[in-house]
Amino acid sequence: MSDRDQSDQPNLYLVTPTRFEIDAFAPRLAAILDAEPIACLRLALAVEDEDDLARAADALREIAHARDVPLVLSNHAGMVERLGLDGVHLTDGSRSVRATRKALGADAIVGAFCAASRHDGMTAGETGADYIAFGPLGESKLMEGPRAEHDLFAWWSEMIEVPVVAEGALDVALVEAFAPVTDFFAIGPEIWREEDAVAALRALIAPIR
Repeated sequence: MSDRDQSDQPNLYLVTPTRFEIDAFAPRLAAILDAEPIACLRLALAVEDEDDLARAADALREIAHARDVPLVLSNHAGMVERLGLDGVHLTDGSRSVRATRKALGADAIVGAFCAASRHDGMTAGETGADYIAFGPLGESKLMEGPRAEHDLFAWWSEMIEVPVVAEGALDVALVEAFAPVTDFFAIGPEIWREEDAVAALRALIAPIR
């Protein structure tokens, strides 16, 4: 994942739904990737069966890699290499970053979600994370803990070189407010619940286009 693009606007980081049918989701995903430049795709499928995860990873990898979009997996770092993926998105803050980096090597993408903890973010960056994600930005019943405030992102973008990702309950006003202080917006539930995901995405990111 690279930093901001030449327009100095945040890049887009797409997150899959936690549940989806591959045949129905694949064309929706392809439409998004063809419509807007996506810097990274995260497979966030919540499954207990490794075969189900492997089938989803195979289908999404083909779609993403055909468009030069890296595909990372939520947690399950031990499956990244076997599935031919580009890295992992860790959701336990900084706790497993060092071990994951050692296991996957220098070329893999290792990201860490650190909720609203500046300390956790700094530790994750120091132990090998390629990016730090903070959130939620808006009110979310799905993400526990306090909201990640604008001041956190402003401080991070000024003081820390590790790219920062803003995610969780985004709306147009939050995209506009946080655009100057984040490198990426991670977008998922905000658009997949809409029938026309491409239109929903374009409406959401209007302030940075």
